[in-house]
Amino acid sequence: MAKKSCTVVGSGNWGMAIATIISQNTQRHPEFENDLTVWMFEEEVQHKGVKRKLSEVFNETKENVKYLPGITLPPHVRAEPDLKKAVANADVLVWVLPHQFVPRTVQNMGPVKQGCVSVSLIKGGLELEGGKLGLCSDLLRKLLGHEVAVLMGANVANEVAAGEFCEATLGCQAKEHQGMLLKLFDCPTFRVNAVTDIPGVELCGALKNVVALGAGFCDGLDYGGNTKAALIRIGLQEMKHFIRYFYPNVEDSTFLESCGVADLITTCFGGRNRKCAEAFVRSRGAKGWDVIEKELLGGQKLQGTLTAQEIWPVMKAHNLCDKLPLFTTIYQIAFEDKAPWTIVKLPQGMHFSATSKDDSY
Repeated sequence: MAKKSCTVVGSGNWGMAIATIISQNTQRHPEFENDLTVWMFEEEVQHKGVKRKLSEVFNETKENVKYLPGITLPPHVRAEPDLKKAVANADVLVWVLPHQFVPRTVQNMGPVKQGCVSVSLIKGGLELEGGKLGLCSDLLRKLLGHEVAVLMGANVANEVAAGEFCEATLGCQAKEHQGMLLKLFDCPTFRVNAVTDIPGVELCGALKNVVALGAGFCDGLDYGGNTKAALIRIGLQEMKHFIRYFYPNVEDSTFLESCGVADLITTCFGGRNRKCAEAFVRSRGAKGWDVIEKELLGGQKLQGTLTAQEIWPVMKAHNLCDKLPLFTTIYQIAFEDKAPWTIVKLPQGMHFSATSKDDSY
């Protein structure tokens, strides 16, 4: 049987971090080609006082000096700035780029190899189509015409790249691909569990970024751990309610996977969404999200605000705003100039029980 080749589509902080994991596994599993290709969007960086192309610097040093500085990847990882060349021979495409760039990227990449499968690590990209909530994996499946799995979890990129122990959840409905994809991602420091619940895995990965904005607002107001813990719990409850409204068959167990409660916790205590939301509150209206993103993220994109903007019209169209008071308040603080302290003034009468019938149990 021919060995399978893999390409990581995206070379930001998380793209490079997951490349460190995949490159270990392509070396130790004989069913994979040893070499790993990373499609690297061509941009110029200052390196040792000289302006150079990022891909050239990476291929010489094996360090992404802009998005993952200080981490050296193995010699068999190669950056390819030509998108068509990067994907042409891939049997597995691992998507790790902001969801707003997906349509343009697919349009520019040309045909892919027959039998290719994709794994999306993209959080967000939710669209309402004919009353049904479409996922980013649905869009990829439609555009590419092949099987798409998802991988989400409590994964701060720098910690993954540094080899710190963590977990992730693989959502894959095609049983014939599960074993191969587990070998591609699972290793002693990055433990992966496979489930078939793609909507549950993917929506947990997207919605936790909205809750993390609320956690950041708490930090900007100097509230303590009790308050943040309460908002995390309420946030998980609202995530379940939102997800179950559109996908009633989502498994309860999915929320206890790494993609669920674990990812929610780590994102609310670390990560870019919490960090930027704290800065938003501390600026007292002097800085917009675009300015904060530019100042704090070094070229990376903020996903929580985009996801909040995506789900807001969905919530209004389906009369969910009153049933999701935390999501509603987070959106209004972020985009309608509502006072940040209202994050702890959720309406009386809301369901606080984790076993309320309205919580979709």
